[in-house]
Order: sequence, then structure tokens, then C-alpha cells
Amino acid sequence: MMTRTIIAAAAAALLTVGVSASADAAACRDAKGKFIKCPPTAPAKAARCKDAKGKFAKCGAPGAMPAK
Repeated sequence: MMTRTIIAAAAAALLTVGVSASADAAACRDAKGKFIKCPPTAPAKAARCKDAKGKFAKCGAPGAMPAK
């Protein structure tokens, strides 16, 4: 009886993941409401920091400021 509950819970979790993935894929539409290919998302740029002398340093280092 316990195994049926575990199997049912696992199946429900997999169904939920599958539905959310397909909903994300169908989210791209143009102004007229027609489905279009989603534009690629740009990767996030890594934060860069410089120290007081202007050299690149790790952002967690003391005295490091974000580079512009």
C-alpha cells in the first residue's frame, strides 16, 4: 500500500514538471497572437570588480568595487 502512494506521488511530480516545461515552450507569441519561435536568451554577464589601483580583482576582496 505504501509503494502505491510513493509511485502515485512520483507520477504526479513528473506530470507537473512536464506540463510546466510545455507551458514555457508555448509562451512565445507575436502581437497578433500567433505562435513564433522564442528569441534566444542572452547569458547573464559575470560581475567584474576592480581594486583601488584599477586592476581586476575578485568581487569579494576587500576594497573591490564593481567595474562600470
